[in-house]
Amino acid sequence: MSNEQVQVRFSNPAPLGLAGFALTTWLLSMINAGWFNGDSMGMVLAVAMAYGGTAQIIAGIMELPRNNTFGATAFVSYGAFWWSFALFVLFLHDKVPAAFVGWYLFAWGVFTFYMWIGSLAAARALQLIFLALWITFFLLAAAEWTGIGALHAAGGYVGLLTAILAFYLSAAEIINEAHKRVVLPTGVPGTTR
Repeated sequence: MSNEQVQVRFSNPAPLGLAGFALTTWLLSMINAGWFNGDSMGMVLAVAMAYGGTAQIIAGIMELPRNNTFGATAFVSYGAFWWSFALFVLFLHDKVPAAFVGWYLFAWGVFTFYMWIGSLAAARALQLIFLALWITFFLLAAAEWTGIGALHAAGGYVGLLTAILAFYLSAAEIINEAHKRVVLPTGVPGTTR
């Protein structure tokens, strides 16, 4: 029997979680921005349950043995957001007042705001994702409270930006790891990445 320690290296689940978040956010934001109408929501709901919801929750659980509290909290929470959104649209949409939907979105904005503060110690790309996301939630909440369509569209466009940023960071983590060098910079503090 050897006294050598076996070092276990867990794979990085962040690209999976980011991609699930990005794709689902992109699809919903196209509707919010007014590019498509509610007839397209069925595809959003399918992706919300399968990729945005389930894949993100799996990514969050995979963050636990890596001792990444931030990643686990973010991915499980936003995975649960997508599941709650899908269940709401499927079963409760016409039974909940718009003002209460505004509070739902506002509460997610508050959560996202403090996650953004936590992200300030991480890569610049991640900081930008959370910055754009809390702005998206607050714009959409304000749209529900006021009924102003321009706020809803603005939330859609900022959501599209959020999705692009999340796709970028997912791609950067995959491509940089595959090439064993920085191909797509992420702005990691204290490094040239």
